[in-house]
Amino acid sequence: MASDDANLDHSDRIRMIFPRSPTNRVTHDPRSAIFMSLRDYPSAASRRSFLEKELSVTLSHIGSHTLSEAAVRAKNCENLIGAAQVPVGIAGPLLLNDKSGRRKTYYLPLATTEGALVASVSRGCKAITVSGNAISVVQRVGVTRGPVFKVKDSFEVMKLQGFVKRYFETLKKEAASTSEHLTLTQCNIVPAGPYVFIRFYFDTQDAMGMNMATIATDKMVARIERETHIPCIAVAGNFDIDKKPAWLNAIGMRGSIVRSEVLLSADVVKRVLKTTPEKFYDVWLAKCMVGSALSGSMGFNAQFANVIAALFIATGQDAAHVVEGSVGMTIVEVRKKEVYVAVHLPSLMVGTVGGGTELATQQEALQLMGVAGTGKVAEFASVVGGAVLAGEISLLASLAEGSLAHAHEILARGNPKSEIRSSK
Repeated sequence: MASDDANLDHSDRIRMIFPRSPTNRVTHDPRSAIFMSLRDYPSAASRRSFLEKELSVTLSHIGSHTLSEAAVRAKNCENLIGAAQVPVGIAGPLLLNDKSGRRKTYYLPLATTEGALVASVSRGCKAITVSGNAISVVQRVGVTRGPVFKVKDSFEVMKLQGFVKRYFETLKKEAASTSEHLTLTQCNIVPAGPYVFIRFYFDTQDAMGMNMATIATDKMVARIERETHIPCIAVAGNFDIDKKPAWLNAIGMRGSIVRSEVLLSADVVKRVLKTTPEKFYDVWLAKCMVGSALSGSMGFNAQFANVIAALFIATGQDAAHVVEGSVGMTIVEVRKKEVYVAVHLPSLMVGTVGGGTELATQQEALQLMGVAGTGKVAEFASVVGGAVLAGEISLLASLAEGSLAHAHEILARGNPKSEIRSSK
């Protein structure tokens, strides 16, 4: 390091890591001759070495991984320095029935740092599997992308609406030209003052498909602009709506709609869940319905995000799409002495090919579930629904039983002698 840098503080060093010149090379600052753009380093190891020396830190754990650097650099992560390790636990077995009556058992790889989560989902899986009647069905809606156009007046609104409706098949061909695995299926058009929003829906087969949808939309937008002379302000105008909680996704759906349900006998509720149907129902009503409404929650559920996040991280999904997945509803009924529990996920964004699913660790997790590769995305979505159902059942039962704090004291704090209240 140059002697002039000896008195720089930590924040100065951080700022100097990044280039200051438009050419993205060495800046003209006389102190910065050694500072390159991070992407100019030829490998993750050389980048780590620079950071370790510059910031006086050790990155040995970040640098210990089995990733193929060439594969990751090609399409997963820029300026690679390594990997963040997240513990993976296994929950299950989970027995599910599909719409054709086929029964299949699954094991769930959950990547999490939250003690008690895997144990909780496992208990829910046990209640479902012992019951033997759980159903999980999937309806593919498709990924969406929503560009926004700027119009001069209401006449141009009508012009744009007319063009999209009249030449929908032409736009469909434009979209298909970008990928043989993508099909434009429908669109919704909503004007607001000088803006016109279009929500395009795409079938992307086994891929989650967000990148595919963006590229296809960009191609269609170019055609629309060329033919109508109405400018597009942004190819993504939040009418998608992507990676944000929104009622539009809850009502208009996005990705996959998943419905999973089970009927728990009084014996299962008592023996496995350690509570009663009445207590279970009371907790659900107070928490998922009244509590959610009172707080303005967009998710009327106990912990959808917990289970979805753990599965997403383990299987290479885009973790930011946990946001859409969490906007769903849990429904409970007491039917004589039995408890009916259902979960409704209106916007689950998953894939079994492409993106992070191709990383070696994530491929193993998908293979463990039997849902890796083509032709498996609907089955994978159904398993996510079943896992969410298991998580809801166990958490609501724990609250009804009064054992939530006790379980976390033991499993999340490593304190087997906890005296925190349990109703058992």
